[in-house]
Amino acid sequence: MNTTLNTEPYKQQLTRWPRDGRVILAQFDADSIIVYQAYRPAIGHFAAENGYFGGPFKLTRMTWIKPNFLWMMYRCGWGMKEGQEVVLAIRLQRAAFDHILSLAVHSSFTPDVYDTREAWQRLVKTSDVRLQWDPDHDPRGNTVNRRAIQLGLRGDAITKYARDWMVEIQDISSFVAEQRAHAISGDYGQLLTPTEAVYPVANKEVAAKLGLSL
Repeated sequence: MNTTLNTEPYKQQLTRWPRDGRVILAQFDADSIIVYQAYRPAIGHFAAENGYFGGPFKLTRMTWIKPNFLWMMYRCGWGMKEGQEVVLAIRLQRAAFDHILSLAVHSSFTPDVYDTREAWQRLVKTSDVRLQWDPDHDPRGNTVNRRAIQLGLRGDAITKYARDWMVEIQDISSFVAEQRAHAISGDYGQLLTPTEAVYPVANKEVAAKLGLSL
């Protein structure tokens, strides 16, 4: 299955994005949101061709999704890292993504969110969604002040993600390859990236738990 990925000049978007804080940058509409993953060809090609994760994909291993394109590019080296050559843009039901956010438990103890370390440890053991905030990066991999979110799925969450929550899957490896040269050279005037904006989390309790800045 294929989906249309909206793109825009990187430098144009840079003027709109927050420079710091914990924000979810993503491409989304009223019903769906794009998240990114990168896999070895056997897994990535199967998913793109069939519209779901199967074949060599293992439901028993935690899988991490990233709504921020440049964060994905940093992690996969613009599709150059071994085992991450196939970059996928996965359109999820927006309600499913909001559900994922509601289940998320931080990977490390956060006193402002959890009453005690023991309470947090119990939640980590039972939750199907892991949350991490990491430094975001520019196209050349340099750290920026803004934080990017990634979400680890396991158990029931990964089972539903692999088949039920997906709307479409697109292999964007060729687009990544086209833009890679601009990113590496620092020729940002030519660089296109997926159009992204700050994703709004309507549930105030969830937003507070996540520690969102916006």
